Amino acid sequence: MSDASPVIDDPQLGTFTRATSELTDGTVLTHDWYTHTYVTDAGEIELMLEGTEPDAARALLPRIHATVDGLDELVRTATDAIVTRFSTGEPPAHELDEAADDLALEAIEATAEGIVVLHFVDSCGEHFPEGYWPAAHVDDTGAVIDVTVES
Repeated sequence: MSDASPVIDDPQLGTFTRATSELTDGTVLTHDWYTHTYVTDAGEIELMLEGTEPDAARALLPRIHATVDGLDELVRTATDAIVTRFSTGEPPAHELDEAADDLALEAIEATAEGIVVLHFVDSCGEHFPEGYWPAAHVDDTGAVIDVTVES
């Protein structure tokens, strides 16, 4: 019997496999999501489908498709929301523009609840302390419903 998890093939995005990590002692951990590295003109983005069963994860593909299809506008909406959340007042346009340039989208996660989480890294280190990464949580209408910082 094979230890390999089934893959999820998507004609537009590519092949998703169960995410794994290898520890320094050689132990391999299998995570509760499927992943695929998606290549754009701006670079690579990790796509994540939450779920341990392929059918449950596959059901999240429409959310990933919608996100990828409207990615440029959604990323700007997300970076604006991140800056606004951590500003003491209405942020000036130049701060929004700087964040749009400096916050790089690293991953798109579709959760079992139907929320898409856009995970960013601070490419210049001027917006967030080292070791902290902002994320924007987006509903099915494309509205940012929450902003978090992960560490």
